[in-house]
Amino acid sequence: MNKLILDYLKTDGESWPSSIYGERFRCSASLSDETFLPCVMLSKSDNMTELALRRFEDEKKGKGIFTFNSGDSYKKIVKHFVTSGNRLNHYDILKLEPTKYAPPLSLLKQIEGETTMAWTGWVFEMRNKKLFAYGTSFSMEFFGLPDSYTFDDVVAVHNHSYVSPTGELRSLTRGMCAQPEDYDKSLVYREKPYFNCFYDL
Repeated sequence: MNKLILDYLKTDGESWPSSIYGERFRCSASLSDETFLPCVMLSKSDNMTELALRRFEDEKKGKGIFTFNSGDSYKKIVKHFVTSGNRLNHYDILKLEPTKYAPPLSLLKQIEGETTMAWTGWVFEMRNKKLFAYGTSFSMEFFGLPDSYTFDDVVAVHNHSYVSPTGELRSLTRGMCAQPEDYDKSLVYREKPYFNCFYDL
């Protein structure tokens, strides 16, 4: 294993468990060419390899996620694993550090599921009573932050809520596609894209 990654996992990494991908770790990475990536997920390569092999077999047996779509389902699942996602080579990393864009698991566990199909909306309340609307369609790993704040500033999570244009905390209706007219998703802090870096033990 890359010693840099091993050292990070021993000292700084908060485990991000996944029933699909296994144990993972969030961080930021500085690359050998001085590129800085604020959101990186470290994952065991064996876990992804085993997942791919299982999915390939499912498609061969007609039990996979692409089976009921038209076309070559086996080719589609191979394409998915080979060409999708952002990848980072471990040997290109010069330095790993904790990332400010990773909400602690203890905070994320307070968020109570989907508000509507494929959308979860909530509000973080900060120590100074400021309210910030958050939302995601599917990814909970990394999130944007208001300037000068960290996730340590969060003192309360208001589920299925948003912040009105006048700064008031308001509720979102669970299960309803139609939301309030003043619910502007462009003002919501969203999930951030990230790079996957795979390592071997």
